[in-house]
Amino acid sequence: MLQTVRHSDKAALRGEPGYVWRSGQERRLRMIQKWIDLTDATILDNGCGLGTYLDAFAPFTPHRFGLELELERAQKALAVAPGIVQAKGETLPFASHSFDFVFSNEVIEHVEDDHLAMAEMVRVTKVNGRILIFCPNRWYPVEQHGIYWRGNYKFGNIPLVNYLPNPLRNRLAPHVRTYTKRGLLALLRGLPVRVVHHGRIFGGYDNIENRWPGFGRLLKKSLYAAEKTPLAALGISHLLVLEKSAASQNQR
Repeated sequence: MLQTVRHSDKAALRGEPGYVWRSGQERRLRMIQKWIDLTDATILDNGCGLGTYLDAFAPFTPHRFGLELELERAQKALAVAPGIVQAKGETLPFASHSFDFVFSNEVIEHVEDDHLAMAEMVRVTKVNGRILIFCPNRWYPVEQHGIYWRGNYKFGNIPLVNYLPNPLRNRLAPHVRTYTKRGLLALLRGLPVRVVHHGRIFGGYDNIENRWPGFGRLLKKSLYAAEKTPLAALGISHLLVLEKSAASQNQR
């Protein structure tokens, strides 16, 4: 008998895909363009959701592929790009050295084995190709993926959860990881990549701006300026850019 999976269950396990294109996504696209040459590039969106970024990449290249674990989301992404496959990030169904650019937007925190998922992204990237990853920063004051409390999942933004010691934090949020800089870079050990850039960024805060326009604009202006200061340590996400080295040429 088929069991119905509730919306809240998927939100806990996979996070929410991007349903609409707003200023936060537009800002991340500009960040991608700063580090990646998208022109005619062969791109993999690793965890593409509904295909939001694949659609944004369309003006730059027709060579767009997406991987998505959830069948329903993968089917909807097919309307954006035909090269969508349903698979896990730990076993990418692509040949080694296939892509100029591999993109991972708030996905690696949800996979079962993040070390293997990182290794797979490196494997399918061409030599001198690039990987760009956005993923949660441990020191952002709010856990955005909800928590489990007394066996029940509570969706929403929960403050200060990630400031708790690991045993307690992981009991409340066993469904999602969050990374310190050291923990994120530890995933690269033994892999043929160099770090081109690491930084922390703040979010789009579009809901706040829609509700309180003046305050929202001031908040965004202040936080984006803070990205150039030590306060960036409190950013919502890591921005990690990697380049695959020539030493991996003979790897399979």
